[in-house]
Amino acid sequence: MKTRYHCSNCNKKGVFTKYIDLQANEYLNAAVGYCNRLVKCGYHYKPKQYFNDNNISFDTPINHNVTTRAKPKPKPKTSFVNAEVMDKSKASKSPNYFIDYLASLWSYEVAYNLADKYNIGTSKHWQGATVFWQVDRNKNVRSGKIMLYNALNGKRVKEPYNHINWAHKALKLDSFNLEQCYFGEHLLNEDASKPVAIVESEKTAIISSVYLPEFIWLACGSANNLNETRTRYLKGRNVVLFPDLKCFDLWNDKIPQLTSLATFRTSTLLRDKSTECEKEQGLDIADYLIMIKPDLN
Repeated sequence: MKTRYHCSNCNKKGVFTKYIDLQANEYLNAAVGYCNRLVKCGYHYKPKQYFNDNNISFDTPINHNVTTRAKPKPKPKTSFVNAEVMDKSKASKSPNYFIDYLASLWSYEVAYNLADKYNIGTSKHWQGATVFWQVDRNKNVRSGKIMLYNALNGKRVKEPYNHINWAHKALKLDSFNLEQCYFGEHLLNEDASKPVAIVESEKTAIISSVYLPEFIWLACGSANNLNETRTRYLKGRNVVLFPDLKCFDLWNDKIPQLTSLATFRTSTLLRDKSTECEKEQGLDIADYLIMIKPDLN
């Protein structure tokens, strides 16, 4: 079953997630769902709104034009990528533009140390492409996000199309059931007392770890990936959220859903100190940190 569809609101492919009726094991309606481009699109048609719009009560069965309802299928087991594949990509001598960018900020020694720490690999999917491997606390490789960066400015390459893919898709692994974890989750095993910082992008987590090593820096990969499922391994931790400027309210509003697992607070530093222009650009903490020369001693 596909999980991402065309969004009719912003006309982008592969960004729309539909809600499923778990009893019938089928989609509620083609329009009921949300666009993952939360900031740039923001479309979200909730099941409750759909029920209200169509005068459907929660006590009234939905007519799916079927005589019997199939039992929900059991949740498939999480799939993993062989760790040897990750290790091979980390040892690759092929160009890696993201590592080149990190080296331009500091040095290749620092860049390679970060690549080893955060399991950053190299992919031949595109010339110079990077793989951000997601490794959970049990050292299982969930998958890797393949992205292409500009070596000079560290920006993602989005023209003539958005250069992003998953390693399990590039490897053509059949029946792969991806269940993401936070990027950097494997680092949680190093120090149970160390506070955790969560940002949106992998790049931001990596850069921030150089400037503020008193935190374990994790990335959720997209604004919508900050959720209870991926947060269960943070139980008992002190967690600080560092949202991009455009996502402050979105993340701050999620804290009540997460506080049963850990102690959360949202950093207001960027919101309070940024200009209106910077807020419009949606800058993140790494955009400010790279203006400072870090103490690497």
